[in-house]
Amino acid sequence: MPYSIRFTRRAQDDFDSLDKPLQHRLRPHIDRLAADPFPAGAKKLHSDEPFYRIRVGDYRVVYQVERKQLIVVVIKVGHRKEVYR
Repeated sequence: MPYSIRFTRRAQDDFDSLDKPLQHRLRPHIDRLAADPFPAGAKKLHSDEPFYRIRVGDYRVVYQVERKQLIVVVIKVGHRKEVYR
């Protein structure tokens, strides 16, 4: 059963602030999380929260998986230099 994808307000603002070609490059990777929230290359972040990240070039998508509700919540989207701050 596929997961649904949701963005936090901040993640949506981060995503919307990116230029359109970059959005088109990131969107398929985010959409694929619905079928497999733990794809090859996904890493758990070292924090108290159960956050994961996927890499798309120099950009990162930080997300959380809510297994009981079958939801992937995108927390942050941004350049690797800024996304972890």
